[in-house]
Parts: sequence; C-alpha cells; structure tokens
Amino acid sequence: MKQVTQTLRTGVVEINDVPIPSLSDKFVLVRNRTSVISAGTEKTKIDMGKKNLLQKAKSRPDLVKQVLKKIQTEGIKKTLTTVNSRLNSPSPLGYSCSGTVVAAGGLVEGIQPGDRVACGGAGYANHAEYVAIPKNLLVKIPDNITDEEGAFATVGSIALQGVRLAEPMLGETFLVLGLGLIGQITVQLLRANGCSVIATDLDPKL
Repeated sequence: MKQVTQTLRTGVVEINDVPIPSLSDKFVLVRNRTSVISAGTEKTKIDMGKKNLLQKAKSRPDLVKQVLKKIQTEGIKKTLTTVNSRLNSPSPLGYSCSGTVVAAGGLVEGIQPGDRVACGGAGYANHAEYVAIPKNLLVKIPDNITDEEGAFATVGSIALQGVRLAEPMLGETFLVLGLGLIGQITVQLLRANGCSVIATDLDPKL
C-alpha cells in the first residue's frame, strides 16, 4: 500500500510502498477514504526535519532531556544507536482520517466490516491507503455525515476537549489566542455554551 512518510534527519517527505498493517485483537483495519492535512502540526514536523541536528535539539529541549536520561540508564552507545535509527527511519504523517472498516479484531465490539468510521491518533490515523486503529480511537460516522466531514472528527475533538477542561459557565468571557482551524472551532463551541469570546491571532490576516 501507499503511505506518506517523512525522514526526520533529512526532512524529506515521500510516498512509500509499505505493508498493510497487521490486525490485532483490539484494533480495526480501515481502508482510508479521506485524511486531513493539519497545517499547523504537520508543517511544524516538516519544518523540524529541514533543520540541522543542533537546530533540532534547540527546538525540542524535551527530547534532548529524554536522550540525556537514556544515556544515564542505557549508556551512550545504545542511546546513539536508537537516536540514529529514529532519525533515519521514515515516520508516518497524519492523525485524522475516515474510511471503511475492512476487518475488526476479536475484542472489538459494535464495529463490523463495511462500517464508515472516523479515526484519530498520531501514528495510527495516517495518510495511507490502510490504517490499523485502536478500538477507542474510532467512531462510526452517522449516515447524514460525509466521509470528508467525518475525517475532521479528531480536529474537532481537540477543540472540544480544551473547552471541557476550561469548564465554561454561561455568561463568562473567554480569550482565544490563535485562530487556526482549532481556534475557530473553539470560538464556536464557547459561543454555543453561552460565553462571550474575545478572539485574536498574531497573524493579522486571521
């Protein structure tokens, strides 16, 4: 099957031929129909790949800390081998898609071949012909929702989770910083909750 991948060391994005994912008991095999390109998340990952190793380290101090901790526990030789392997291995892109169920694992209930589903999760809901999705990271698409609309379920859920954590109350005023897709959805959800919203972005065009 075809899959979009990026090699982190070089930043090269390409379409590779890879095996169809294997199916395990708690997973569902889905033939993709639509996948969403996340302009923010995926552009950040692609931009990271274009940087040299020092720039990569400066951009992700959290990963540098993980590497240093791994050196302490496993030694420098094994750590360098692991780091080089990850930098040189093509990694999949994408985290939100929709498609049709091909097969469901033995421990999956309520999902059967032919069902249309919305899928989410980095490393799972990839830009690929087929994806294997954990049973808790997909949901059936209602008949009145298109595949294209269903593919945005993950993006919408990110905004929804942010609003839930904020616990908005009727009549409160919220400030939304950043008016990309998720910011726009957040504004609408807050308004639907009866809140006043102040929305702004560093980019004046938004």
